[in-house]
Amino acid sequence: MAGLIDKAKEFVAEKVANMEKPEATIKNVDLKDIGCDCITYKADVNVSNPYSTPIPICEISYTFKSAGRVIAQGTIPDPGSLKANADTMLDVGVKVPHNVLVSLVKDIGADWDIDYELNIILTVDLPVVGNLNIPVNSCGEIKLPTLSSLFGSKTATT
Repeated sequence: MAGLIDKAKEFVAEKVANMEKPEATIKNVDLKDIGCDCITYKADVNVSNPYSTPIPICEISYTFKSAGRVIAQGTIPDPGSLKANADTMLDVGVKVPHNVLVSLVKDIGADWDIDYELNIILTVDLPVVGNLNIPVNSCGEIKLPTLSSLFGSKTATT
């Protein structure tokens, strides 16, 4: 009897390991908002759901790094669900405190951008299987706004 149960467990484990799973990619990371206490960046994350039923997202956690150190991390609880048999675009807000940007002066001063590494983990709740973590990573650079782009450049006409 124990042998039969072990074979059943192996069969189920093999099927679960080989089944299609949701996949995610980060399409873009850009400036979203400048507030009094932080700068918010927006990561556009595209998630493909291969199943014929919507999948609830339990949480999104992120770690935002620059110059080899963590400058922001957080969790977004219960952000919704993934559409059935479709792609869902998620807007992940990454909040970076102003005081952290001051410590990145060397990187920013060289070319007026932030070289970053963004690690996101989407935790989804699959029926029968349970929670599944979908890691997605991106590296790149974010150009910082100039004063003229924030306030508009005014040119004199004669």
